[in-house]
Amino acid sequence: MNQQGKPEKPAKGNKPDAFVTEITPRSEDFSKWYLDVVKRAELADYSPVKGCMVIRPYGYAIWENIQRLLDARFKATGHVNAYFPLFIPESLLMKEKDHVEGFAPQVAYVTRGGDEELEERLIVRPTSEVIIGTMYAKWVKSWRDLPVLINQWANVVRWEKVTRPFLRTTEFLWQEGHTAHETAEEAEVETLKILALYKEFCENELAMPVMDGIKSESEKFAGASRTYSIEALMGDGRALQAGTSHNLGQNFAKAFEIQFQGRDKTVQHAWTTSWGVSTRLIGGVIMTHGDDSGLVLPPNVAPHQVVIVPIPRGDWKTTVLPTCEKIKAELEAAGIRVKLDADEENSPGWKFAEYEMRGVPLRLEIGPKDIEKGTVFSARRDTREKAPLSMEGLTTTIKELLAAIQSNLLARARAFREEHTSEATTWDEFKAAMEGRPGFVIASWCGSADCEAQIKTETQATLRNIPMNSPKVDSPCIKCNGASTAKAWFAKAY
Repeated sequence: MNQQGKPEKPAKGNKPDAFVTEITPRSEDFSKWYLDVVKRAELADYSPVKGCMVIRPYGYAIWENIQRLLDARFKATGHVNAYFPLFIPESLLMKEKDHVEGFAPQVAYVTRGGDEELEERLIVRPTSEVIIGTMYAKWVKSWRDLPVLINQWANVVRWEKVTRPFLRTTEFLWQEGHTAHETAEEAEVETLKILALYKEFCENELAMPVMDGIKSESEKFAGASRTYSIEALMGDGRALQAGTSHNLGQNFAKAFEIQFQGRDKTVQHAWTTSWGVSTRLIGGVIMTHGDDSGLVLPPNVAPHQVVIVPIPRGDWKTTVLPTCEKIKAELEAAGIRVKLDADEENSPGWKFAEYEMRGVPLRLEIGPKDIEKGTVFSARRDTREKAPLSMEGLTTTIKELLAAIQSNLLARARAFREEHTSEATTWDEFKAAMEGRPGFVIASWCGSADCEAQIKTETQATLRNIPMNSPKVDSPCIKCNGASTAKAWFAKAY
């Protein structure tokens, strides 16, 4: 039986003991709740390869919507897609010292090809700066060749010790942008443009509010001059780094000899950036909006925005079903993603619970009495509000309802973040605030890596970022009481 008291159907190919038959309450065990939702909603499953997941069709449909919406934004800002190899010669990685040190513990190597030992080990890409930098060095010769604005949709491999579906896996899907510019100013503009794009996307499409800011030196990307991030707050009070944008300065350009003849005829090194978001965003959506019944999906990325459930009474196949099919066609013609579930194996009650668990934003129930009244019965997933809707002008009404659900989810997540954001002015206050999983704690910080490390050691909290609009500091460092350089946002994080 599932948590709604309905009998479960065994999933094809799943062992009986591997199928999640009920969802652990979030308040009881948030981590177990998350894993239950991932399995029960058929978003992903564990693979025979340790640390890797299989993204199932329903989960991949969410990723496809994320990809489609992001890709349109990249192209609108002048970026184009390309693809670079999965394998990187080890000697290339060694060219950028800080980059090597940063990724060494996570690198997977290929030592044999078929029956032969490779003369040089190959690295399975953990990220692509080195291979792309090598290619840019071939392509860029003059200032006229700049800027280079390329993105790729790809998989990467990082040998993680502790994994969790979507949040941290050995192999994951992402997009990674890599650009090369004529001046330092252009590279910084690009870095911040993408950061703003990520923030707008997360808030308007995922209904997930994020704090945009700059990372500390110890938290920046290996080999970067500056790293900016967007940080979201999950339903358990932990933070999630949802995306990063790196200004690489000339570090990689010098390591890989990306040089060009400038306007003044001198030979110069390019200024480069890289940036990315991954399937981790799906985990962020689950933990930002989900509840004890399962997923709550923002309409903009939901595989099905509306599900239509016919009520099989009387001669419903000749009365109710044609009406359902007509409404489905009208909604789809308006660009709405619709599922009509006319399956006779399961009762309407089982379907209600199933699509609620899968997070479908809006359910429409249509029976003989509804048709007589010229209405359909609706149920919102976000608020659970139920109401009859007139069939006249239904498409417009549905569009308005979906927009209202999208807006409400963002407002609700913002309110949660505000309720779980506090400010500490003394070390005792900070430690007290960090007990459990309190959310974001804002505190003055001196800029010292030692203080930052001590804070992490004593409280398990990390400096998430320093917001772009960080106010002027007039209070001492939370740890050492020295002069502060910024108001930083700290949290325990995934």
